[in-house]
Amino acid sequence: MPDAQAPRLLCVEVYEGKPLSYVTETAAGLLEALASDDPRTLFVPTTTRTREQYHRIHLPGPAPRFAICANGGHLLVDGVSDPDWQDRVARRLSEECAPLAEVRAHLADAADPAWLLKDRVAEDLFAYLVVERTLLPEGWVKELAEWAGPLGWTVSLQGRKIYVVPAPLTKSAAVREVARRTGAALTLAAGDSLLDADLLQAADRGWRPGHGELADAGWHAPHITALPESGIAAGEEILRQFIRASAAGPHAGPASGRPCPSSS
Repeated sequence: MPDAQAPRLLCVEVYEGKPLSYVTETAAGLLEALASDDPRTLFVPTTTRTREQYHRIHLPGPAPRFAICANGGHLLVDGVSDPDWQDRVARRLSEECAPLAEVRAHLADAADPAWLLKDRVAEDLFAYLVVERTLLPEGWVKELAEWAGPLGWTVSLQGRKIYVVPAPLTKSAAVREVARRTGAALTLAAGDSLLDADLLQAADRGWRPGHGELADAGWHAPHITALPESGIAAGEEILRQFIRASAAGPHAGPASGRPCPSSS
């Protein structure tokens, strides 16, 4: 938009001494209202970020009681990873997926230093590559996905990052655990990447912004609203939708809303 129309921004993340992530001041007020106004509403940040990366974010409002990190690998309760959930995740990955070491070895053999910038492991749960997109060969990600699928792993390209994640490692599983513990009757979710698709499918209602992998792929479901807004403006609109839907509650019975926005 023209500079004169740009909204005022609030920095919510600093990395290596530099501001990195922002919300609009309007979104900050909406988020604080969502997290504070209705005691029946539980705001659950849900992300592919590691715990260290998540703890760099300082959102307006009270600290969330629950948060989900590492694509569902860690369920934080008052900021601390729940050991019982860690054990359950570890057992599923051991039983259903090839070892992370095997995946990393394949990535080391298949990736070309000409376009590979970084090779990382997140929480000893999944791997991701940071690449130079303009040099990445066409079809490379598809070939990787075809190799990883039979081993119980999924592949997602997000910007400059290629994620290779165990199929059972999902945000939706962790959200269902939060619902079980809290007795929540309504789940609201938003997300923009392929790693958010299972979360959106599991929600009672969901919102997909006009940017990201899901929008590019035209992904949709009957209970998902595809918003025209993209970028930081979509964040504002998602929060407005959360507040309206939380106030309305489920169609029958006492309401307990669980907005679970997801940020990869």
